[in-house]
Amino acid sequence: PGDVQEATGLRLITLYFPDQKLLAERFRTHGLPVPEFRPIAGSNRSSALTKDPDGQWVELLVAPDAPAEVYKQIEVGLTVSNLAASRKFYREFVGLEELPPVEDPVFHVTKYPYRHGSTIINLRSFDKPLPADTGSGGIQYVVSDAKAVEALGKARQVTVEQPLSTLQSFSLTTIWLDDPDGITNYFAQVGVPGPPRGK
Repeated sequence: PGDVQEATGLRLITLYFPDQKLLAERFRTHGLPVPEFRPIAGSNRSSALTKDPDGQWVELLVAPDAPAEVYKQIEVGLTVSNLAASRKFYREFVGLEELPPVEDPVFHVTKYPYRHGSTIINLRSFDKPLPADTGSGGIQYVVSDAKAVEALGKARQVTVEQPLSTLQSFSLTTIWLDDPDGITNYFAQVGVPGPPRGK
């Protein structure tokens, strides 16, 4: 429980939309209270914070006339305790593309974005000791070689949450690793060959 800045962990999902009026109408249609949209200074954008039915924070970011690819983005907001350690983990271990830091007009801190395709992981720190939320959210990656992830994790002394395991009936090999704040990073290799038929 608590606001984005009240615990470390996966604390925020950001979704993009082109039209605030249409988005507000969707809330009304579903019998939900319309979030309070606030303009973002120096832009034509606006933002609102709301909660999903499980109490998880969601940011609705209205960006009129943006390129089509913007509306396909999803941003995963992590509140972290040590920016240097977390930035190194997502840049050097996970291997995400590090984007330039951005001043966050909603939370008034610098956020550090890391991108893979249409997904961006944002790191925020609020420079104070916080309790850890390690159970309400994690990040999943589809990889081509889970054993290679395991080997790299051992070499880098990354904490293992659940060791390498294979579900043959689902052709799935997984390993769950923790980032510096204990946030689950779940690596899944799909299409693992099963045992030969008849043996």
